[in-house]
Amino acid sequence: MRIAPPGNAAFTRYWLAEVLLALGQEIFLVAVGWQIYDLTNSALSLGFVGLAQFLPQFLLALVAGHVADSFDRRRITFFCQLVKFSAIALIAACSLGGVLTSTIIYACTAAFGASHAFQQPALRALMPTLVARNVLAQCIAWNSGVRKAAIIAGPALGGVIYLIGPVPAYAAGALCFLGAGLLLAGIPLAQGALPAREPLTLDSLFGGIAFIRSKPAILGAISLDLFAILLGGATALLPVYARDILHAGPGGLGLLRAAPALGAVLVSLVMVRLPLNRHVGRVMFASVAAFGAATIVFGVSTVFPLSFAALMVLGAADMVSVVIRTSLVQLQTPDGMRGRVAAVNSIFTGTSNHLGQFESGVVAAWLGSVASVVIGGAGTLLVAALWIRWFPSLWKADRLAAPEDKRD
Repeated sequence: MRIAPPGNAAFTRYWLAEVLLALGQEIFLVAVGWQIYDLTNSALSLGFVGLAQFLPQFLLALVAGHVADSFDRRRITFFCQLVKFSAIALIAACSLGGVLTSTIIYACTAAFGASHAFQQPALRALMPTLVARNVLAQCIAWNSGVRKAAIIAGPALGGVIYLIGPVPAYAAGALCFLGAGLLLAGIPLAQGALPAREPLTLDSLFGGIAFIRSKPAILGAISLDLFAILLGGATALLPVYARDILHAGPGGLGLLRAAPALGAVLVSLVMVRLPLNRHVGRVMFASVAAFGAATIVFGVSTVFPLSFAALMVLGAADMVSVVIRTSLVQLQTPDGMRGRVAAVNSIFTGTSNHLGQFESGVVAAWLGSVASVVIGGAGTLLVAALWIRWFPSLWKADRLAAPEDKRD
């Protein structure tokens, strides 16, 4: 069975750029994390690197969404890659000259985070303009799958290159961003695909939030993802499980971290070949429930193969939910609003990832790691049940189609 990406030449440039972006990001994170720890010998410095990336993304998200809906999204993403390229190049130059300090690293990672804030809404809003509506879900599945594969390969590639030295690692990451920028800048757009400029006002700035509140299915899909990630934060405790419960060591930890992405890649290939056509709302809720159940199985498992399998199922279920949710949101959002909706979604996703790790750590400190993971999985199942009741239109969603595409 041959599995090939759906879409066209424009989409091919898009997903190749996404692969380079994921590789560059992972290489950069490995290199900067290792080097800041070498410079400071402080675990707290690693937290500051994460904070320096997160805060600009959080603070600039709404402005970035407005920009994505008012300007050429290809130029936005290209400019963002130039900023990332410059930030990494500065770290590399300072490292080569022996003048690198933690302050320079924090400043450059903040610039990296700010560019990422503008990149993501523009990228998410660009994809639906490149492909036909009837293959959008397949394209999302393919794009998500290849990004997951790059996320698996990126840290290992970054670690191997860093063995040569930090400068080659930064150079590799910088070239990935430059290549991605050139691919995105060269994407051809259909006539009329460029967004119309809209003046920056409070109404336009918060337009994404107002739109999501007016659409119960979109609100339900985004909030379901928010709470599922917030509660199902088993991956935050993988070092504890690898060392103290499964006794698998650092190598086992690496395999456990790769397991969800591996499950996601495999199911994305299936979804490219066999796209969902009916009962998408129920399938999405079933996948969230499977995510919660797999989290519980992982939480109570003391056998490495079962734990690995549970994490693979967790990643596969999450991929099904991501593809359906993303397709529903993209197809039910008009093009002039996609950037702002994507920006709000990025706030939810970023916040839930960070808070989910915090929640897992706090509960683990109070009740133990096993209890933390099991409670999170049970909470995900409860959220799925409540959302079926509170968002019946999402539960009843049948096809991945925009409202104007539906047939009576």
